Amino acid sequence: MFYRPEDGHGLPHNPFNAIVTPRPIAWISTQDRNGVANLAPYSFFTAMSYVPPQIAFGNTSAKGDQDHTKDTVANIRETGVFCVNIVEYAMRDAMNRSSETLPKDVDEFEIAGVTKAACSVIDCPRVEGVPASLECRMTHIIDTLGDANQVVLAEVVGVHLRDDCLRDGIFDILTFQPLSRLGYRDYTKVSETFSITRPDEARADQEKQKK
Repeated sequence: MFYRPEDGHGLPHNPFNAIVTPRPIAWISTQDRNGVANLAPYSFFTAMSYVPPQIAFGNTSAKGDQDHTKDTVANIRETGVFCVNIVEYAMRDAMNRSSETLPKDVDEFEIAGVTKAACSVIDCPRVEGVPASLECRMTHIIDTLGDANQVVLAEVVGVHLRDDCLRDGIFDILTFQPLSRLGYRDYTKVSETFSITRPDEARADQEKQKK
């Protein structure tokens, strides 16, 4: 099968959502200038660089009570900051509850049944008890092709790690099983990993052994 997206795919559901998978979920917490908190999941999300650490996420729709975007991006435009909370499998239902489309003055922390914790560097709440939280300072908001599509770029200025997720100096994802987005209504959890040595690393190891 081949199709041009501009012509449509002719299938019951859009296959593009199921092709680029699995995708990590950014459970993004923000607050507006009046201190009203917002919490929402975004699966168009990734890390962008190591030094400085940077992340990006994509917004793909708008709400009637916001200016051509959703609460998360509107709040980031106002305050310049947000927090990415990492979703573990055990918190899948709370994450899902926070995805509901609600008026902008509704606090999704309460809807999801999760507790706010203070960030250390930025003025924004984070989700207490998640495996990790990334305090972010926005650097760019870019309007992209399509209606209400935006990409938000940010520098990570603070990192919270849950103590039980650290084992032998490594952030061990198997201790909490990250939740990932698939296509349609499907999700998965990371419950198994394996390691591969890159060719450059293998060559460097061989050189060390020769010395």
